[in-house]
Amino acid sequence: MPVVSTPATLKPSTGPIDNAEVLRIRNDFPILDQKVNGNPLVYLDSGATSQNPQCVLEAEQEYYEQRNAAVHRGAHTLAVEATDAYELAREIVASFIGARFNELVWTSNATEAINLITYAFSNASVGRGGEEAERFVLRPGDEIVVTEMEHHANLIPWQELAFRTGATFRYIPVNDDGSLQLEHANTVIGPQTKIVAFTHASNVLGSINPVETLVQMAREVGAYVVLDACQSVPHLPVDVKALDVDFAAFSGHKMLAPTGIGALYGKAELLNAMPPFLTGGSMITTVTMEHAAYLPSPTRFEAGTQRISQAVALAAAVNYLKETGMERIHAWEQHLGQRLVEGLGQIDGIRVLGPRAGEERIGLASFDVDGVHAHDVGQFLDDKGIAVRVGHHCAQPLHRRLGLVATTRASTYLYNTTDDVDAFLEAVAQVRPFFGVK
Repeated sequence: MPVVSTPATLKPSTGPIDNAEVLRIRNDFPILDQKVNGNPLVYLDSGATSQNPQCVLEAEQEYYEQRNAAVHRGAHTLAVEATDAYELAREIVASFIGARFNELVWTSNATEAINLITYAFSNASVGRGGEEAERFVLRPGDEIVVTEMEHHANLIPWQELAFRTGATFRYIPVNDDGSLQLEHANTVIGPQTKIVAFTHASNVLGSINPVETLVQMAREVGAYVVLDACQSVPHLPVDVKALDVDFAAFSGHKMLAPTGIGALYGKAELLNAMPPFLTGGSMITTVTMEHAAYLPSPTRFEAGTQRISQAVALAAAVNYLKETGMERIHAWEQHLGQRLVEGLGQIDGIRVLGPRAGEERIGLASFDVDGVHAHDVGQFLDDKGIAVRVGHHCAQPLHRRLGLVATTRASTYLYNTTDDVDAFLEAVAQVRPFFGVK
């Protein structure tokens, strides 16, 4: 049987996470037990890509060693076992976000998931999909709304969709502190709005957006809601049904899984009405030389050879997170996030973006060092074995709005200790003196 287990077999841990438990958790992550530039690795770049526990590595290896075959295409034993493992993985991951198995489409990443939506809407707008797909047709005068804090993956696809269909592209601006100007959102979201797309948690600011408020605004005008959940699904409990979003996208490599696997959630009635994005084998019912008919969701969106081993590994990652407990992980990361913000706030010449100390945020902090470019900050920290992200974090418009070109970002996960944060803060305090900035 597959390495991944069903959710019912899991017994989540209880009580708050502390440093002692994190040290035990770290033993499951082989890559963390190394030195970088002669120093113990302090990995604070999980907002970009998380590390993999041993059970996830073993799940993917076990798939290739024991049941590697094409899924949904053969009747031999290996093909049946591969198909079972693939679909069990879908059930596990769908359950993790409160969805049904037929509401989860495998993609390569969240970027592909969002592009899947936009191209499906494009196909509907040129007459593909029949009467069922007419609800997705965009015309000149229709409006697509995003926010000024979006990652490029939840910005550029909507810009391109507007270009292809003639729809108008609009956005909800942010305040000087990066928070959404909710008081002006009702002037942006209006009767012509067809899509409202926004991030659940900002990959730059660390802020958690008011999903309920934005969903209500969208519902009042009959717009579809698309949630970028890349920074929320890995770090806090997410129930897409409770949030009442129409679509949500997230990536496996940010939640302990390998690269090359992500997922799109969509309400079943919407996915089944959407025309496909990619076409080819495995997603059809009948094909003639003149016509093709497509399978229901999610299969209609999974053309070609599927991401089988990656899906199995993502399910193993989800099981690891469930066993640890998402509420516990969220609480621990909030603690680390507050430690980051409070510590950075005590260092001269540091500007921290996003919520202030004491306000809710996920476990990351982006900051600017006065007089030192972010790339130099990152190199200085790397010399000490501390891995962080530098640049605009695929959010150029947000940085431009805040008057910055680039920032340094430290992002935590369940395998980070308070000692990691303290080592990082100690190193940041040395940056300006090292570069001779006063």
